[in-house]
Amino acid sequence: MDNLREIIQEEIENIIFTKVSFDESLIESKILDSITVVDLIVCIEEKTGVYVPATDVNATNFDTIDKIIAYLQKKI
Repeated sequence: MDNLREIIQEEIENIIFTKVSFDESLIESKILDSITVVDLIVCIEEKTGVYVPATDVNATNFDTIDKIIAYLQKKI
């Protein structure tokens, strides 16, 4: 999962053109908006093969990279 953490971090940085830490707020702080979240979800689905339903895309599951990894660990 550490490799996936770094892949997600890199993908977010490519989407928003700035560095982010693993525990930095992405949704609550509005770093990611509705369009960039969709881009991130597509990347996650492609890299992991895990389907992410729209109902799961919320701050509880996707506000930080660490929360995204915790969510994915439950799904894998």
